[in-house]
Amino acid sequence: MAARLVAESPDGDISTRAVCEAAQVGAPALYRHFGDKEGLLSAVVDHGFDAYLATKRDRGDTTDPVEDLRNGWDSHVEFALRNPNLYRLMNSPAMRTPPASAAESHRILTRDLERAAEQGRLRIAPGLAAQMIMSATTGVALMLVSRPGTFSDAGTSTRVRDAVHAAVFTPDVRVATPADTDVPSTAARLSALLRRSQGSGLSTAESALMTEWLDRVSNSAHEHG
Repeated sequence: MAARLVAESPDGDISTRAVCEAAQVGAPALYRHFGDKEGLLSAVVDHGFDAYLATKRDRGDTTDPVEDLRNGWDSHVEFALRNPNLYRLMNSPAMRTPPASAAESHRILTRDLERAAEQGRLRIAPGLAAQMIMSATTGVALMLVSRPGTFSDAGTSTRVRDAVHAAVFTPDVRVATPADTDVPSTAARLSALLRRSQGSGLSTAESALMTEWLDRVSNSAHEHG
C-alpha cells in the first residue's frame, strides 16, 4: 500500500497521514510497527527492491563473472527506470540508515567481483572495484530518472558502464598473452584466493596482513594512474 502511494506520488514522497488513511489505521499503530517515518520508508524500499534482488539471489553463477557484472549493471538501471520514485527514495540523503536491500545489493556485487578476481580479471581489489561500480551505476541511474531531459541519450548507461569496467577489469584473459599480465591484477587474484583458502599455512594475523599488502599493491596502479 505504501509502495503504491510512493509510486503514484508526483514527487515520490508520502505522508504518514496518507498511509494511515489508506491502511485505515491510527498513527500510533503505524509508529509502533515502524518506529518513525524513516522506518516506514525503509520498509517500502526493501519491499520494492526485494523482487529485483530475488532475480539476483536465484540467478546461478555462470563461468563468466564479468558478463554477470555487465548484465547486473543493465538490470540495475532498468529497475531504476521502471521504479523512478522508489529508486530516488532508496538513494535519498534523507534516508540516514541505508535500507537493508542496499547492503544486500552491495554484497552481491562484491561477491561477483571476488569471482572475477579469482580468475585474474580485476585490475584492483574487489572492495575498491565495488565502490567504483556501485557509485557509477547509482549516479547514472539517478540522472536518468531525475533529469531525463538532460540525459536523454539511450546509450549513456552502456558507455559509462564500459568506461568503468575498462578501468576495473583486465583485458579478456582467455585471449591474453603472458605479456598482458601485470602486478596489480595478479595481486588482486592472489588476495581473492587467499580470502577463500582454508589452508594457506598462515595464521589469522598473517593472512590479514598479507591480504592488506596484496590489496595495496592491486590498488596502486589506480592510485598512481
